[in-house]
Amino acid sequence: MNKKQEIAVMAIVTEPTMQKAADKAGIASSTLYRWLQLDSFQEHLKRMKSETVSHATTRLRQSMTVAIDTLVEMAENKKTPAVARASAARTLLEYGFKAHENEDLQERLERLEEMASDSA
Repeated sequence: MNKKQEIAVMAIVTEPTMQKAADKAGIASSTLYRWLQLDSFQEHLKRMKSETVSHATTRLRQSMTVAIDTLVEMAENKKTPAVARASAARTLLEYGFKAHENEDLQERLERLEEMASDSA
């Protein structure tokens, strides 16, 4: 991959359209589409997209505690309007149940995978 192709990959990941990505990379959109046919370009793009999602997921995980603290504070604060308190409480319950379900499903999946590997 040359420098222009690396810039184009970054532009695809950060820009909302292919035309804007091509403009940002300083190339014609036809060049960008031609590069998209190259295996090496596609592999690099896939890696960059994966890294971008991984970084975003990490940031989301890190901010979850703040979000939960905010919802708890809203739900507990008697000065918060009742509608907002009810919404915060409902959100906490919803995601609390979803987290419990996900943990339960993960445990069940791990047991099934263990059973499958034992019988193989």
